[in-house]
Amino acid sequence: MLLPFLVFLTGSAKAAVRVFAQVDASKAIYVGESFGYHIIIDGDNKAGQVDLTPLAQYNPQSAGNRDVSQTSISIINGRTTKNITKRYVMSYSLVSNQAGQVHLPPVTVILDGKNYQTNPVKVNILKPGTTDQLDLEVTLSEQRCYVGQPVIMTVKFYISADIGDFQFNIPALTGSDFYIEEPDITNQQAKEYNLGNGIIAHVSQYRTVHNGRASILLSFSKVLIPRYSGEIVIPPASVSADIAVGRTLSRDRFFGDDFFDGFFGAQKEYKRFMVSSQPLKLTVLPLPEEGRPSGFYGLVGQYSIEASATPTKVNVGDPITLTIKVGGGKYLKPVQWPALEEVAELANNFKIPSEKASPTIENGYKVFTQTIRANNDKISEIPAIPLAFFDANKGKYEIAKTKPIKLDVLPTKILTQADIEGLDFKPVNKKVEAIKKGLSANYESLDVLTNQSFSPLVAAVSAPYLLIWAGPLALLVVSSLIKLFTYTTPEKVADRRRKTAAGKAVSQLKQIASYSAKQRNELLASTMKQYIGDRFDKIAGSLTSNDCFDVIISQADDKQSAEEYKEIIANCEAARYASAEQVCESSKIEKAIELIKTIEKKSRK
Repeated sequence: MLLPFLVFLTGSAKAAVRVFAQVDASKAIYVGESFGYHIIIDGDNKAGQVDLTPLAQYNPQSAGNRDVSQTSISIINGRTTKNITKRYVMSYSLVSNQAGQVHLPPVTVILDGKNYQTNPVKVNILKPGTTDQLDLEVTLSEQRCYVGQPVIMTVKFYISADIGDFQFNIPALTGSDFYIEEPDITNQQAKEYNLGNGIIAHVSQYRTVHNGRASILLSFSKVLIPRYSGEIVIPPASVSADIAVGRTLSRDRFFGDDFFDGFFGAQKEYKRFMVSSQPLKLTVLPLPEEGRPSGFYGLVGQYSIEASATPTKVNVGDPITLTIKVGGGKYLKPVQWPALEEVAELANNFKIPSEKASPTIENGYKVFTQTIRANNDKISEIPAIPLAFFDANKGKYEIAKTKPIKLDVLPTKILTQADIEGLDFKPVNKKVEAIKKGLSANYESLDVLTNQSFSPLVAAVSAPYLLIWAGPLALLVVSSLIKLFTYTTPEKVADRRRKTAAGKAVSQLKQIASYSAKQRNELLASTMKQYIGDRFDKIAGSLTSNDCFDVIISQADDKQSAEEYKEIIANCEAARYASAEQVCESSKIEKAIELIKTIEKKSRK
């Protein structure tokens, strides 16, 4: 939402285009804190191409764009006049690491093939105070690593004062030296916190003693994956916070911000303070070309792989559940599905479905489950499955392998008519011998005989026989129906989820308009992430706007849609933490629906 300091100018649809810049100075701006920089396009309602090179030292990050055009109708002497004011705002967040008056230079904006120059902007950057009641520590799990090797960065913020608002500034997370990933979450009590620029961290809170003081510790981690080799200097991180330094008299005795303080005529007085960490250095070595094995896809670290199968005694064509577990690394997100099709002995002797279930993380292992079927009875084992990686400790490539799994595969039996009738069936011949004595000696007439004729139809409908044959048949039919309608596999579940992802997302997006304005941005971003997760077998809860961008590029090869998809999510997430409420317009929802349909058409699977 456009901040209050922006004032609309009345004009017509044919007004000349004017481009200018403004800074959100509605509150004090401190060293190391992000502040809003807005490029306003008057006379048009679409975005331009902005060259942010002159602002590079302030680390500009997109904070979302918005069409804020207005239409008004006036009636004078019975004559109706329609006035249209076109205006588009492109917002960015900047960070200054020096105090004093900062001069932001003009930037160039290209709109409809024409170049426009913004005005320079002066910003007064304040230097916050220092205090020993705050402390910040940033550590790396490694000081020396290889390109592509995940390094865990841990941030610890100690608080031993009464603080209000606070803001992190972590240059390592916004620079171009690393790919940034979310680590595997082990503390389920961790809460999401927006670090700014759309970066979300899962923050854990503890009570502890630090430097002899009772303190609250806020801690979180991020995974840094170096993009290139060389010596990388990581600038100091900082946190600025409002600390209560005293009390001031309240003008309203009973309705102060804090009722207790207001009742006694005083309110807390806050001042801004800042604490910084030490700079860090990371030596990044290149991966050697010599000895790189086939099947290596970039895993760096130390990994292990093991496999199990059940059942191990089967007939040809029977399903075998193969479970593969990869562990050994602190960070398992880069681990991909084992390429079973590339194991020649496995591909030649087993039917391997192309559909794969989503892996899970269990007890420090990434677990993959696949159903395979033996295609001949000469198979005696499931062969070893390799995993290629670069061992950072040894400085060389390694290939870990699973142990072969013994199998007993029997040929599939073909039933013959004799099998159905019974192998031991033989006609029985009996001689009927006349009994000369006994009952026949006492009765001379035919009354001694009883009609023992047998009718299958009569027997079938009689109560005893009905229970004998109808009961088992009913159980068979019921159990078959239950199995038919409830039987499923992980592959079927994943396939059903992918097929219904688009329809489910579109249905949910159409319902967002019925929610309150405060909920719409969050619901829109959540639904768009959930679609990417369901459609492409990702964990929606860990996806960022950049993750969605990468997935769409790899699966749909549509850069424009990926950019627009990423921008909508980033804007929605930025809106959740904006100082003023940003309304989620219906046009944004309709655009999201259109993008999902486009991605669905162009996706590769």
